[in-house]
Formats: sequence, structure tokens, C-alpha cells
Amino acid sequence: MTSVAAALAAVGLNINKGKYKILWYNTACNNRITLDRGLDDVKTLTYLGSIIDEHGGSDADVKNIWNSN
Repeated sequence: MTSVAAALAAVGLNINKGKYKILWYNTACNNRITLDRGLDDVKTLTYLGSIIDEHGGSDADVKNIWNSN
């Protein structure tokens, strides 16, 4: 991630560090990712309106849709 930040900075772009969250999904690698500070680990996240959990499932998304009706 740090190399991505450097590449973006080279062309005048910045990463909004406040918006980045880390969702560990199906991985044996758990190295901390940092951008001047540690990024937050989360158990679920919402991406393009869909809720994704740490197991890759959509149970939380289905429950959210079901409860909204």
C-alpha cells in the first residue's frame, strides 16, 4: 500500500487515509498495512451498497435487505 501511495503522489494524487479499512478475507497473510498510521481492521464493510463480512458471505446483506422491507 505504501508503494501505491508513492506512485499516486508522483502524479499528484493522494489516498484518503480516513476512508481506508482493512477486511481480512480468506488469507493466511496478516501483515499490518500502514499509511503513516495503522489502518483500521473491520469485520464487515459496505461496498457499492452490499455488505461483505470477513467470511465472504452475504448473510449480513440479506438481513439488511430483509429488515428494510
